Amino acid sequence: MKIKICGLFREEDIDYANEAMPDYVGFVFAPSRRQLTAAQAAALRARLREGITPVGVFVDAPVERIAALYNEGIFALAQLHGHEDAAYLAALKRLCPAPLIKAVRISRDTQHALSMDAVDFFLFDNGAGGTGQTFDWGILPDLTACLRKPYFLAGGLNGDNITAALALKPFAIDVSSGAETNGVKDRGKMLSLVQQVHAWR
Repeated sequence: MKIKICGLFREEDIDYANEAMPDYVGFVFAPSRRQLTAAQAAALRARLREGITPVGVFVDAPVERIAALYNEGIFALAQLHGHEDAAYLAALKRLCPAPLIKAVRISRDTQHALSMDAVDFFLFDNGAGGTGQTFDWGILPDLTACLRKPYFLAGGLNGDNITAALALKPFAIDVSSGAETNGVKDRGKMLSLVQQVHAWR
């Protein structure tokens, strides 16, 4: 089992990640209290330990911007949280060979989104994402029965529900606010979450 810790934006966040060794970390380039500039992300990327894969998180960003950040080596996978359609994905693929994670808002258009062939991974989240709330995991067995792509499970995951989330056997767990205290990453929570997830391997 793999884990992604999303929304790192301070040097100490990277230090905590380097100690905990999650499989992925997320750098947010979309409007958010965790949003990074290209320069900030590059500095954090340079500090990140080898063996942790950086993911760039975007919402309806120009494909040229995503490609430029990828070509600078700032991230290795692109995570898309907006209304990106098949034409957008095709245009992005022409400019950027990064594997793509497409976030799916479980509350709407779920089945349509799952038909996107250009996607390498799906990410199932609650609503618009970043809500800190879980969705009804009871729909996952039917949703994933015919799914041909691995998926990340996100939305309100924390130390209290991580065991139940792992029992659903996603490809990876994606945690953001659940690894925080008072709005910033918490070393103890990050270490605990990563340890629990990796123990399922």
